[in-house]
Amino acid sequence: MTLEMYDVTIIGGGPAGLYTAFYSGMRDLKTKIIEYSAQLGGRMLIYPEKMIWDVGGVTPILGGQLIEQLIQQAKTFDPTIVLNQKVEKLEKQSDGTFILTSSTGEKHYSKTVILAVGYGVLSMQKLEIEGADRYEVTNLHYTVQELEIFRNKHVLISGGGNSAVDWANELEPIAASVTIVHRRNDFGGHEKNVLKMCESSVCVKTPYEVEQLHGDGKLIQSVSIINKETAESERVHVDAVIVNHGLKCDYGALEKWGLQLQDGVAIVNEKRETNIEGVYGAGDFIDHPSKVRLIAGAFTDGILALNSAKLYIEPDAPKVAYVSSHNIRFKERNKKIGLVDHDYREVRG
Repeated sequence: MTLEMYDVTIIGGGPAGLYTAFYSGMRDLKTKIIEYSAQLGGRMLIYPEKMIWDVGGVTPILGGQLIEQLIQQAKTFDPTIVLNQKVEKLEKQSDGTFILTSSTGEKHYSKTVILAVGYGVLSMQKLEIEGADRYEVTNLHYTVQELEIFRNKHVLISGGGNSAVDWANELEPIAASVTIVHRRNDFGGHEKNVLKMCESSVCVKTPYEVEQLHGDGKLIQSVSIINKETAESERVHVDAVIVNHGLKCDYGALEKWGLQLQDGVAIVNEKRETNIEGVYGAGDFIDHPSKVRLIAGAFTDGILALNSAKLYIEPDAPKVAYVSSHNIRFKERNKKIGLVDHDYREVRG
């Protein structure tokens, strides 16, 4: 039996992993993506209705749409994509290659590995109030999949990070009212978005937290909130409650692979090399002195990690890929696009 060896195996199918797969194709490397969940997209799958403004050259775009475009781009050079597999074991062989064993028992063989696992397996921090779980199938939400279901509703949001602030701003024009409750006086969201929220009709309650849910066992009808400083309590009528208290992160067996980890992330150098030769990192999973925690920063991480992997495999290779306008791998694709454009111009006259 011949075991199929890949040049690069990317663990994680979020923005960092998807862009790295595309760039790996630019560098003519045989590429595989292994994703734990049933679909690609990573953490962004939690926020498909959020508007994303900070990707270079892309006008404001919904998270779900950006995922679709990243997946389409990642598939440009036909990487192998494996879903529903959690990599449990990393073994380095005497020849420098790696065997990756998943929870299903399947083995994957690769010359290099790029870790783009984000924050690992994610789960929402639940509202720690007795009986809250009974409302999760009705009007207690831990993410916003569709804004329209909140139209003309009285909505209470509990949380103070970027997502909570973004949801408040996005719901404010369509909801009957929006109240945001945060246990601290200061919000953790981007300054511009926090200012926008505070200058809008959103009712901002700080430092408050949710104390009790009141309902009929099927729907929450009101919420008691309490001031953390004065212990003053008040009751707010609601049609829907959105909770964004952060995410629980689980890296599982990865933490036993011998990687240098600090505060839950892998430490890499400027070349995105981990302490294990042939293993690199990109995206939220890594940290380094010039780390930028934006999607754009994850793309750069992926490029640098892939370039290091390429040189690990082929020490005499160019240090970087040719730009797409001159890269021979796009030659036939450019011709097809050119023919389409030419035909379009003729039709338009």
